[in-house]
Amino acid sequence: MAHLSRTKKIGLYYLLFTAGFLLFVYLLGSVEEKNGSGIWLGYVFLFVTIAIYASIGLISRTSDITDYYIAGRKVPAIFNGMATAADWMSAATFIGLVGILFSSGYKGLAFIVGWTGGFCLVAMLIAPYIRKFGSYTIPDFLAIRYSQGREGGSRVVRMVAVGTTILCSFVYLVAQIQGVGLIVNRFIGVEFGIGVFFGLAGILVCSFLGGMRAVTWTQVAQYIILIIALLLPLGMISHNKHGSFFPQAIYGQVLQEIEYHERDFEVTAEEVKVRDFYQKKVVSLEQKIASLPQSYFDGKKKAEKELRDARISQASLKDVKALERKLQTYPVSPSDAYEVWQKEKLEAYQRSQTATPSMDPISGKAVDASGMDQLNFILLIFCLMFGTASLPHILTRYYTTTSVSATRYSVFWTLFFVAIFYISVPALAAMVKLELFKNLVGISFADLPNWVLQWRKLEPPVLSITDVNGDGFVQWAELVISPDMIILAAPEIAGLPYVISGLVAAGALAAALSTADGLLLTIANAISHDVYYHMIDKKASHQKRVTTAKIALLGVALFAAYVTSLRPGDILFLVGAAFSLAASSFFAVLILAVFSKRINQWGAIAGMITGLAVSGTYIALNYPFVSRITGVFGERWFGIDPIASGAFGIPASFVAAFLVSYFTKPNPPVIGRLVDYLRESRSSV
Repeated sequence: MAHLSRTKKIGLYYLLFTAGFLLFVYLLGSVEEKNGSGIWLGYVFLFVTIAIYASIGLISRTSDITDYYIAGRKVPAIFNGMATAADWMSAATFIGLVGILFSSGYKGLAFIVGWTGGFCLVAMLIAPYIRKFGSYTIPDFLAIRYSQGREGGSRVVRMVAVGTTILCSFVYLVAQIQGVGLIVNRFIGVEFGIGVFFGLAGILVCSFLGGMRAVTWTQVAQYIILIIALLLPLGMISHNKHGSFFPQAIYGQVLQEIEYHERDFEVTAEEVKVRDFYQKKVVSLEQKIASLPQSYFDGKKKAEKELRDARISQASLKDVKALERKLQTYPVSPSDAYEVWQKEKLEAYQRSQTATPSMDPISGKAVDASGMDQLNFILLIFCLMFGTASLPHILTRYYTTTSVSATRYSVFWTLFFVAIFYISVPALAAMVKLELFKNLVGISFADLPNWVLQWRKLEPPVLSITDVNGDGFVQWAELVISPDMIILAAPEIAGLPYVISGLVAAGALAAALSTADGLLLTIANAISHDVYYHMIDKKASHQKRVTTAKIALLGVALFAAYVTSLRPGDILFLVGAAFSLAASSFFAVLILAVFSKRINQWGAIAGMITGLAVSGTYIALNYPFVSRITGVFGERWFGIDPIASGAFGIPASFVAAFLVSYFTKPNPPVIGRLVDYLRESRSSV
């Protein structure tokens, strides 16, 4: 009864918080209506929401080791489900998922199917067992399970698990901070790099002060904000443009309208002319790539001559500046030229093709003869499923519940809260696309709406429109839109008040900060608990361990911000890479820890290292950011996308774990008894 009463009390607090936040949005909207919009709305949403999170962090601050690591194991199932959903709905989910559904249609559904299936795996195969074990971190669980019966666990297993946890979480963290930089850049007008460090304040204020306890209650508030930020503008767009407050119900109708426009674009003369231009560009780039390195030096000489001639002939300052920029951005070497021209060729090829109709499934006309699209689609689903079931920051959340049975309920609530998001984002992506078809395509370049002008100014570029066919009107094939801007620009595209844009930005910020908090805490706790306490100072006090976690958290946050400032790449790709790395490293050893008594410490070590090496190597060889640093360019194995590198890493991890285990000394009986204990049917512990 006491537990139920506490749950109701907390529920009342968050109900009042929800009402207060909605009133806050309404009041800002009223002020905008009277005084006009302005960038000040972005500042208000940014600082007010961060102030909310800071307040929760201050209220929840703690120095108790159990509270700091796992919130004292006192979080009710429904609120842990909500916090996990917020932890889950990262910048990639909130920003990237709408974008990929906008740009790729059915292909984007791989993310929804994969992530949802992953939580089913968590509920059935992992979460109840690790909660029953009752540790603080995933490396701690693996170190003791694969300890060969030694007190304190296997030092080597712990080291490998810690390193892998840090790597996977760090890649994911960089994607979140990049999302924060994009949001702050657009809505308060500061430079991207500065925006990154702006976001750090919001990230650190909760995790630094109160650890998992503060992060949990902040994430509940962040979920409320991000779901309002999705549902309110979606409902307004649906009502204003389609006469319905239930966009999910009219999703099919919107798709039919989109398909009508897409079919028209296939045959419109102006669109065909633009696609022909890009087809010729593909041929030209193929010739330049084939004649490297000579084409590189010829192109550089030509650019230098054009600039000299312009200066001699006293061309306009605008033309001279354009030629200077062209020379400055020219590739620095033949190998760099290869990468740049390959990327340009791919972009040109994509723009030379007719878009896949939104209502055609992946098995439709867009699929090539080899069937690689279907294969990549399926493999991505499985990588996301296994990655979800392997990410340490998600699994750690299930240490915070009151019991094993509460953990199972918590996973159910997570799926429920995530499902609200998942059934809404496809409708939003479709409605935004239809708005662009109706209100942007076909208008004069002289009449471009103000939102286009604002988004074109951002660095790195997220929107460009070039009058390729010279007719003075916008064609769909002339548009280049970054998927990352779609949800952020949705209110402006649909003509909603600017306060709604600020609300969406607050939602995106909440999504990024909630995940970043969880990731930072996971890394810091692994360093504090598994490295400092277990490997350096076994007698360290609780205060020392908490202090160590805070220092580690601050250091990791600053380094992640620096890496983000280098702009390592697309948000969704970074997240996908983190999932593949986690799945390749952890999935096999987590499953085998519970369902196999034979797998020993050397098998676990081999499984983690092999899976990580295979997946990481494939990503590194095929990811432009890494290739730019190393100068090494790889080939795709069997045509598999790098984001689905887990397709190679996961089976490699299983094979390595089994082979090494069966050729080394078996586990002692105590490990068998531990596995039996974990697999007992009783779940009330």
